Amino acid sequence: MGDLSKDINSKFDSNRVKALLNIIYTANWISSCQNEFFKPFGISPQQYNILRILRGADEPLKVQTIKDRMLERSPNATRLMDKLCAKEYIERLPSEHDRRVVKIIITEKGLQLLNSIPKNLNRDLLKNLNEQEAEQLSNLLDKMR
Repeated sequence: MGDLSKDINSKFDSNRVKALLNIIYTANWISSCQNEFFKPFGISPQQYNILRILRGADEPLKVQTIKDRMLERSPNATRLMDKLCAKEYIERLPSEHDRRVVKIIITEKGLQLLNSIPKNLNRDLLKNLNEQEAEQLSNLLDKMR
């Protein structure tokens, strides 16, 4: 099991400081694990998130709606969508009435990619926690925010 004090060879002024640094350190660890997981599929975790949002939508979505639903708020969401569009995983649908409005839809190729990605990434990241501990962690993070 990890120990932040040993991992970064440091002591902390208080448990609150340690907890905050542990959250940052763990967030970076999760990000690194996710980047490695998605590398063979040629997409980033943020692009995966966009594809999942579109798969769950009942209709094409405006770019701003996708940005609002993203787990990780990304100022470069449009660039991420440009890359997904170039790989033909999503498609832009311009509005006939207002050329400023563009809606996004996932393509069949995008759905096939999602179906090819194993669903166990997040489960593996939390493998050291039982259901009760995971719930407690989630509640504490909600309380923090």
